[in-house]
Amino acid sequence: MEGFVALVSGGSRGIGKAISLRFAKAKSHLFINFYQNRSAAEKTAEEASSLGATVHLLQADLKDAAQIRGIFKEINRVCGSLDVLVHSAASGVLRSILEVTGKHWDWVMNTNARSLLLCAREAASMMREGGRIISLTSIGSGRVVPQYGSVGVSKAALESLTRYLAAELAPRGITVNAISAGAVATEVWDLLPDGQEILDKIRKNTPAGRLLTPEEIAEIVFFLVSPDARMIQGQVIVVDGGYSLLAS
Repeated sequence: MEGFVALVSGGSRGIGKAISLRFAKAKSHLFINFYQNRSAAEKTAEEASSLGATVHLLQADLKDAAQIRGIFKEINRVCGSLDVLVHSAASGVLRSILEVTGKHWDWVMNTNARSLLLCAREAASMMREGGRIISLTSIGSGRVVPQYGSVGVSKAALESLTRYLAAELAPRGITVNAISAGAVATEVWDLLPDGQEILDKIRKNTPAGRLLTPEEIAEIVFFLVSPDARMIQGQVIVVDGGYSLLAS
């Protein structure tokens, strides 16, 4: 798998960063998309380069179709093909669903779900047999999480889109899957007034006895990229230490 060409959207921070660094260990030709925080992106690129990857930073707002096309035009210019798309970019408006405005709705849906469609379409046009498209979703797609309504609905759309893309791309040897990850102690929890309390509750209610780490998610992503995963198609793989098994 050394030397494959991979794009990680939202790949400069948090879970996306862990995924980027896992690909870097395989000395991949790595494209890292970021939106606003160039400083964080440059630090991640430095770390990835130190691990042996060839790294390119691609700044783009994934709500903008023209900017998405620009990303893939650059990848095509540099490499001429793409092996892996990991869609980890996400955004959210954390408030009651009745307080979500039309602007909020469009922002979240376009960032989390619509962008997967647009990116997958561009990526598939550059992929040979063995191509991989992997996205990140969450438990909020099927269960009600307080203040998470707009994000949860966007993730449900992403999961449905995963199945439709998988069915259409399978004959070409391209797999499409999603990973539904459990809670990870990233900075997003600091945006909620009681975020740390919620994390503590999740930790206590997780049979494994702890929270998931970004690196563990990255390992599952990397497995799905491997030839051993070529018959896993259109699935939402839950990785949460058993948290979703228990009745709340």
